[in-house]
Amino acid sequence: MLNIGKGDGEVKEEALEITEEADKDNGVVEFILKGRVDSFSSDVLNFKLERALHEEYIKLILNMSQVEYLSSAGIRVILNTYKNAKKTGGKLGIESPSQSVRNVLGMTALDELLIN
Repeated sequence: MLNIGKGDGEVKEEALEITEEADKDNGVVEFILKGRVDSFSSDVLNFKLERALHEEYIKLILNMSQVEYLSSAGIRVILNTYKNAKKTGGKLGIESPSQSVRNVLGMTALDELLIN
């Protein structure tokens, strides 16, 4: 698990926790996200997603049931990874989006494209 937040000591509510559950034999990795996907945390999410593609995982799952906030920076990372996965025959999808995530993706008309 990775905790990302501003400041020292306890992880604040601005933090994003990322837990990975990988099934290398089937080429599937699930990222369980908790907290905020914003301009601060999206760089680390991007690094993890790109690393998974580089390691030749063909199905990337974002479990966003515990995501409180999704910014445009987070959407950019998700869309870029979606496109990169598609180029190599892979897939990225969002499972169990929180209501907040569902609302943002609905407003940007990306819900049908990204939500499994």
